[in-house]
Amino acid sequence: MDSEHTKIPQATAKRLPLYYRFLNNLHGQGKLRVSSKELSEAVKVDSATIRRDFSYFGALGKKGYGYNVEYLLSFFRKTLDQDETTKVALIGVGNLGTAFLNYNFTKNNNTKIEVAFDANHDRIGEEVGGVPVQHIDDLEKHMDGIGVAILTVPATAAQGIADRLVEAGISGVLNFTPARITVPSNVRVHHIDLAIELQALVYFLKHYPLNEED
Repeated sequence: MDSEHTKIPQATAKRLPLYYRFLNNLHGQGKLRVSSKELSEAVKVDSATIRRDFSYFGALGKKGYGYNVEYLLSFFRKTLDQDETTKVALIGVGNLGTAFLNYNFTKNNNTKIEVAFDANHDRIGEEVGGVPVQHIDDLEKHMDGIGVAILTVPATAAQGIADRLVEAGISGVLNFTPARITVPSNVRVHHIDLAIELQALVYFLKHYPLNEED
């Protein structure tokens, strides 16, 4: 993301890829313009929030006209560095890791898993989704140009692997383990605990029914 835009709220930054994906779909359908209401209904973010998010980047649309899809798509492609590919390593080729490798972020232009690692000797030398699987002992040998890592290893192994990734010069970690890993301040970690997310969903279903008014 351009340095001039690094001061936008983190909540806004997290929504930008969502906007980009929907706009990309609209562009593929040949749609020329879109209103904040249409965006709101598609991405499930209220119109006021969308207009506020867009306002951080200046005048992106016109009142009564909406937003030019091609212009917005071009703008967000540049803002999200969609023309620059970030190489990703995946650590842990179990069920979840295998799913990631087969998917390999095909809807994202700027992220691609280049290499995977596992401790299971039966998996070494395989290609999963076209991605070679290396032994975890050889991690440091295959990290050239890799900026981000996805952790799908057992929780007990997470911190040790994270320490090695830091030493290898990683900038960001997407942590799918229950462990809360510790890294230096110059490395960003996003923790995604699927069990907690599911528990939260069930809680909201029980206590905040969708048919209730706010």
